[in-house]
Amino acid sequence: MKKIKFVPGESYVRVSGKVFDEEEIDNAIKVAKDGWWTEGEFAKKFENDFKKFMGVRYVSLVNSGSSANLAALAALTSKKFGDRRLKPGDEFITSAVAFPTTVNPGIIYGLTPVFIDSDIDTLNANISQLEKAITKKTKLIMMAHTLGKPFSIDKVINLIKKHNLWLIEDCCDALGTKYAGKLVGTFGHIATFSFYPAHQITMGEGGAVITNNPLIHMAIRQFRDWGRDCWCDTGHDDTCRRRFGWKLGDLPYGYDHKYIYSQIGYNLKLTDFQAAIGVAQLKKLPDFIKKRKENYKKYYEFFKKYAKYFILMKKSVKEDVCWFGFPLVVRKKAPFTRNKLTEFLEKNNIGTRNVFSGNLLKHPAYKDIKYKTAGSLNNTDYVMNSAFWLGVFPEINDDRIEYVRNKILEFLKAYEK
Repeated sequence: MKKIKFVPGESYVRVSGKVFDEEEIDNAIKVAKDGWWTEGEFAKKFENDFKKFMGVRYVSLVNSGSSANLAALAALTSKKFGDRRLKPGDEFITSAVAFPTTVNPGIIYGLTPVFIDSDIDTLNANISQLEKAITKKTKLIMMAHTLGKPFSIDKVINLIKKHNLWLIEDCCDALGTKYAGKLVGTFGHIATFSFYPAHQITMGEGGAVITNNPLIHMAIRQFRDWGRDCWCDTGHDDTCRRRFGWKLGDLPYGYDHKYIYSQIGYNLKLTDFQAAIGVAQLKKLPDFIKKRKENYKKYYEFFKKYAKYFILMKKSVKEDVCWFGFPLVVRKKAPFTRNKLTEFLEKNNIGTRNVFSGNLLKHPAYKDIKYKTAGSLNNTDYVMNSAFWLGVFPEINDDRIEYVRNKILEFLKAYEK
């Protein structure tokens, strides 16, 4: 893999980024030379390889994790699902500590988001609030495994079974995380993934939607592929063997099935350039997962000595987390603020990030939306003001970790008595 020389104090310690070698480049060059630039052979190979890795029946590739969330929710609005389909006015439960595009598709399709608070020591949804949030209008739970750490899967699964709800797992930060020995993304009806450079693997841009349900898969493909009824792969015709034998809607019998539209859809497909990079990246995923876990552990061993200043994430024996980042929450009684610390780190070339939106409802875009809350969002506001994360991606080596630790110690020295 390509190594970037690190010079303490001069080089920037990135929070995330792509890690690659010649294979990704060679694959992309092959696509360019072959001249088939839309979804093609590498997309099909990635889908098959990803199916095997995740242990699922169906994978649909899209151009981003945000598009994955859009396709996932849109699929459940299909009339194929009868009374269970999502309709305007239905409610969906989500976390107020969220990346926007986990929530946006529901708003776009006229659903009412019901926001719940998070637990400070997991950054995931508070399950007691979640149960109270369920009403007769609730149809869906859609939320993320924050920074790779699983939400309370056992309890969520019990709730969706009890109330006959849909579950969409946003796994954009959580590829490779396991719960009770099973990969997250395989518990709900649908799961979504992002292959943006910040994530566990990258295609530059890109994402995936997975499911084990053939009807859901068909709906995902329809919304992803312009809304068309045809299920032929790109470059293939007449998979159904009756391309000119359909009678749908008010169209004349025999109208070309490739141009019959059963959904109001989009074109969310990716290119074979992206898939080619992804095929190479997926081979490296086991090593990437291992490195992220190792880096998290090294930071944890250091920061636990300073628990009087920081809240660290609670551990569960069922969790085997592939961390997206190393989260820290500055305690209320700490003699410094989150911003004071992150500004110091950034001035010393150490990258930091807040926990996404903090409280999504505080942002201008959500000022006038229709929504509900299931109780107070006090912890959400606390996360907004006091939480951040450091990078653990594979570029982070011992030299970088040592530099970060030394700078943290330098910062804390001013407050030590």
